[in-house]
Amino acid sequence: MLCAISGEAPEHPVASRKSGNVFERRLIEAYVSENGTDPVNGEELSTDDLIDLKQSRLVKPRPPTLTSIPALLSTFQNEWDALILETFQLKQQLAETRQELSTALYYNDSAQRVIARLQKERDEARDALSRVSVSATTNGASHTNGDAMQVDGQELPQAVIARMEETQQKLSATRRKRPVPKDWATNDTIATYEVKTTADSQFTGAKSLASDKTGDFFLCGDSDGAVGVYDLKAGAFTTRSNLKSGAILHGAWANDKPIVATSSGAVVVTSEGTVQAKFTQHAGAAKAVAVHPSEDILASVGSDRSYVLYDLQDNKVLTQVFTDFVLTAVSFHPDGHLLAAGATDGSIVLYDVKAASLAHTFPPTTSAPITGLTFSENGTWLAAATEGSKNVTIYDLRKLAALKTLDVGTAVTGLSWDYTGQFLAACGPGGVVVSEYTKKTKAWSEPLRKALSAVDVKWGANAQSLVALTGDGAVSVLGA
Repeated sequence: MLCAISGEAPEHPVASRKSGNVFERRLIEAYVSENGTDPVNGEELSTDDLIDLKQSRLVKPRPPTLTSIPALLSTFQNEWDALILETFQLKQQLAETRQELSTALYYNDSAQRVIARLQKERDEARDALSRVSVSATTNGASHTNGDAMQVDGQELPQAVIARMEETQQKLSATRRKRPVPKDWATNDTIATYEVKTTADSQFTGAKSLASDKTGDFFLCGDSDGAVGVYDLKAGAFTTRSNLKSGAILHGAWANDKPIVATSSGAVVVTSEGTVQAKFTQHAGAAKAVAVHPSEDILASVGSDRSYVLYDLQDNKVLTQVFTDFVLTAVSFHPDGHLLAAGATDGSIVLYDVKAASLAHTFPPTTSAPITGLTFSENGTWLAAATEGSKNVTIYDLRKLAALKTLDVGTAVTGLSWDYTGQFLAACGPGGVVVSEYTKKTKAWSEPLRKALSAVDVKWGANAQSLVALTGDGAVSVLGA
């Protein structure tokens, strides 16, 4: 029998109950006192687990006493025992290190294989994306544009830029001289608003409300892809359909066509419940959409840190511009030359639409995402709300700075300027609030505050009503 540690015949052999190996008693006791484990299999071991083994005794000379040479021999024996223990531990550590190195090399090789596969799939997806065309359905017939999708910051066609410039010149020339319509609601009228009618949309997951240009039709959608159009004059939903493209996150109107952004990344253009065009440019959820004042150009922002412009005349993608931010909200300037986008870090970025370049960045007031953006019709103010905040920040585009902060007393989930730029409606779980700016006194007032929990709010025709979307999916109309 040989000791498993020293490899020599033991003087006092013992066997381990855990591994069954034979050891020299003094060596194994020294090892157990220091490590508490069996040196062979690593299991817990105590001196009680050692079994004495009997063997014939060898006749040994008498122990050396009172001489220097025997004392040296005893010292050498102790050093030899210590050296044997250290050598055994080094062998164990070397074996463990080799095993760890082998495992690390295996993981490294696997990671490199996965990276190579993902890079190949990415290149194939990019190649396929460059050849995808946008299909549209009109009156039951399917049409496909011959031009391939344009991506990654393509310059806008000159015809589109000319339309933008024409719209900007036409609207900016009449903005300052534009009078308030005679039949427009006054602050005294708004102060008397009460809930007149309520219609159940059955959309418990509805998050946004979109008003058409006339203020007579309102679009909302559910988390299961269902959409509905509320007719203000009829006081009921006149159109319902299911797009089956993911949860509806936001909506807008282009002429009489409802447009929605979905969690699947699709931007869908509909007409009377029928899909007219479906764009799948975003690699991730499409967070919000906005329509250019010309109503021929659409913008969308998404979680893939990009905004996309679409031509609604030809149902094709114009350009996709990638940014440094995950974008959550979007709005066009009333003249159409600027695009405002809100980011998850609370900042607001302004882009020159024609040049697709960054014009200005408003730093965040909080670290929460932007949930609402809306330009005033005067073209100089931009109102913004952040997630969970009770404040609405109004920015002056002339000074490129924050002009006013309104505390509406509830976490703001929806914003809406009226056409004249006098009244700013805000809503949240705590109610619906209307703030008014008086140009003569240059002061803000609050003509209306109603305890109606809402997730979004929009103005009706001539500001004679406020349409609120409640958290239960109902549409409530406030009027005089």
